[in-house]
Amino acid sequence: MFWAGALAVGLVAVGFALAADRVQEAFDHAVGVMPYLPLVLSPAVFALSAWATLRWFPNSQGSGIPQAIAARHLRDPESRRRLLAPRTMVGKILLTLLGLAGGASIGREGPTVQVGAALMVGCGNLAGLGGQRGLVLAGAAAGVAAAFNTPLAGIVFAIEEMARSYENRASGLVMVAVVLAGISSLAVTGNYAYFGRTDMAITQAQGWVAMAVCGVVGGLAGGLFSRAVIEAGRLLPLWLGGAAVRRPVVFAASCGLIIALIGVAAGGLTFGTGYHAARMALDGTGDLPWWFAPAKLAATAVSTLSGIPGGLFAPSLSVGAGIGSALSPLLSDVPGPAMIMLGMVAYFAGVTQSPITAFVIVMEMTANQGMVVPLMASAMIAYGVSRMVCPVPLYHALARRFIAAAHAVGKH
Repeated sequence: MFWAGALAVGLVAVGFALAADRVQEAFDHAVGVMPYLPLVLSPAVFALSAWATLRWFPNSQGSGIPQAIAARHLRDPESRRRLLAPRTMVGKILLTLLGLAGGASIGREGPTVQVGAALMVGCGNLAGLGGQRGLVLAGAAAGVAAAFNTPLAGIVFAIEEMARSYENRASGLVMVAVVLAGISSLAVTGNYAYFGRTDMAITQAQGWVAMAVCGVVGGLAGGLFSRAVIEAGRLLPLWLGGAAVRRPVVFAASCGLIIALIGVAAGGLTFGTGYHAARMALDGTGDLPWWFAPAKLAATAVSTLSGIPGGLFAPSLSVGAGIGSALSPLLSDVPGPAMIMLGMVAYFAGVTQSPITAFVIVMEMTANQGMVVPLMASAMIAYGVSRMVCPVPLYHALARRFIAAAHAVGKH
């Protein structure tokens, strides 16, 4: 059952990715034909997603990584089951796809973590296996590995982000789950690099200046994003007389309208995951305007605060690509793709405060081992800067809310 669960995580992750790509393409095509369609479509989709989340799929809101982290910390099996229920898993996939159909600035990688954890725990329950905390860890790692085709990043993510420590007893579970999920993923999609293969390297002295500049700017931007999301989530019940809590569907529709306005003003660049914008910038087939990073950051923050299901991984990498592209003219001797990679790893590390995961995932996504040391350095600088702005890691701050809610339900 454990092996079947790990293989299933890989297949579901691939199916989720293919479905997300088709939905994104359909939305982009519709906006190409009717540029102002999002002004009507996005508020309606956000409202529907928020309503369905509250009515049918509780605990499916947001990224999914905080729920998986909370599930590892909860000792009560019933509380863990509510966070990783089969219905929640199904809702997570369907509503993330719905959000992409409405132009939300979200990704499907974070949701794949919750889905992977839910699948592994479900298989463990069917087999009567104990050690559910280890199964949550293994499922989350397999989800990251299969979603990006980055097996090393899956293992590092489990250690650094999910567990925040090395757990010897769970290491075997994580390794086997990542391998089996990777096998099923490779059987369907083949071996590929998420952002294509690059061979850029930094050799000039100015490259090390670029590493520091991207680390500081990316870490500051990522830390401010995380701090804004945490503080806004805390203050939302107080703003406008608590309207965001009392009328969550109306609030989500308002967020959808803001997303539509940003997207229409940006010519459609800020809608969806941002994968294609980042890929074109890396390939050198398209330039990102200087305003892309702040506009995409704002759209991602609003999408996150709306309460609809959707992750942060892909949009964060896109924002980072925008930061690297905007800084590139300041350091003209450094190749543009190298600057973009540094911006991606710095902003991602700033948001997640997981620097090892950040540099490993960008290295594997671009199949570029020549940039390992600069990526490591930028990630560590960004991590330090982000910690000064936002002392509590974003995912763990959000996980505490799920833990507190589970304890409150348990008392009643």
